[in-house]
Amino acid sequence: MRRLWGRANSSNVMKVIWLLEELGLPYERLDVGGSFGKTDTAEYRAMNPNGLVPTLEEDGFTLWESNAILRHLCDAYAPHSPLWPEEPRARANIDRWMDWQQTTLGLPIGVIFWNLVRTPPEKRDQAAIDTAIRNCTRIWGMLEAELARHPYVGGAEFTIGDIPLGVLVHRWFTMAFDRPPLPHLEAWYNRLKERAPYCAHIARPLS
Repeated sequence: MRRLWGRANSSNVMKVIWLLEELGLPYERLDVGGSFGKTDTAEYRAMNPNGLVPTLEEDGFTLWESNAILRHLCDAYAPHSPLWPEEPRARANIDRWMDWQQTTLGLPIGVIFWNLVRTPPEKRDQAAIDTAIRNCTRIWGMLEAELARHPYVGGAEFTIGDIPLGVLVHRWFTMAFDRPPLPHLEAWYNRLKERAPYCAHIARPLS
């Protein structure tokens, strides 16, 4: 039995859902986190001491940290797939962009998202939004330059390197604010929208 613990509108949970669907792996998803709560229970903390989502549970094995879950799923169920190439440098390049999503892009785009999507207008911090938009524009510019050279984050083919960033690029192009043109980023976003799991689970109304 494979269980994915986490609410469907969490960006980190979305990553795992997307890959599970790409791989055609059966799973049960349980609503925890956010308004659902339950992450402070002894049962959940025994699996994930951080009290965050997602957590993957497979026959007594549990794993947290969304990008680590993506790597595990590829290693375990698609070891020779182009989703995570075996060639060391190709894999390292993909890992770099996955880590970059967490260390560099995640915070400023989170500021925009929480203010524009999950905060009432009268309580929004416009100065913080404006600063975050400027920072995100600069950061996305790094990926824009990469995507000018090839169609996907890791090169010519779709890989798990596209998944963490692909979740956030939907938020970037969907939230209501003025953004500068980033044509290669937008073309990549449109390519992602051709994938059925992306349309079903990621490219949806924000909440």
